[in-house]
Amino acid sequence: MEILRYVIMIALGYLMGSLPVGYLVVKVVKGTDVRQHGSGRSGGTNVWRAAGFWPAILTTAGDFLKGMSAVLIARAILGDSVGEILVGVAAVVGHNWSVFLGFRGGAGTATNLGVISALSLPVALALIAAGLLVVVVSRYASLGSLAVAILAPAIFLGLALFAHHPLRHALYGLLAGAIVILALRRNIVHLLSGTERRLSY
Repeated sequence: MEILRYVIMIALGYLMGSLPVGYLVVKVVKGTDVRQHGSGRSGGTNVWRAAGFWPAILTTAGDFLKGMSAVLIARAILGDSVGEILVGVAAVVGHNWSVFLGFRGGAGTATNLGVISALSLPVALALIAAGLLVVVVSRYASLGSLAVAILAPAIFLGLALFAHHPLRHALYGLLAGAIVILALRRNIVHLLSGTERRLSY
């Protein structure tokens, strides 16, 4: 029965992550399919290109809440950090490969940050600040996402070594970071070749 509870919660985390916030926002605001624009992803950056700034903010907030809510529900039902991490990873996987969008989605950064906020709000705030700084300076959204994906496990590992923080959180950072980097592999190629699209602001 214990294993079944974990399986059900992981499946719920995946389904929560799969909720196609960006797709729904663009459909309501513009009447179009966000996957037909730009990168074809459903995350905040592509929603910005497809529908504008405020729909992108709404999408990012929704994607963030998916990850945070999944972990908080897992905490209430399972009551241990292993369950939280597994459900958090499932939420990021769900966002990137949504069952509702033909196993397409976004890159997972906002959902990842939502999960991290439930694990450690100070770490999430630090990562948001770092990611935004990279984006503002470079005008590359993908570079900000990569910064978050790389910094999260490093920060959690540092906290585990020097501040008695749970080492499991560093493991979450590694797993989620790998998922985000995998989703951004095309962007990495474009960054290296100098063909990545910059944000216009």
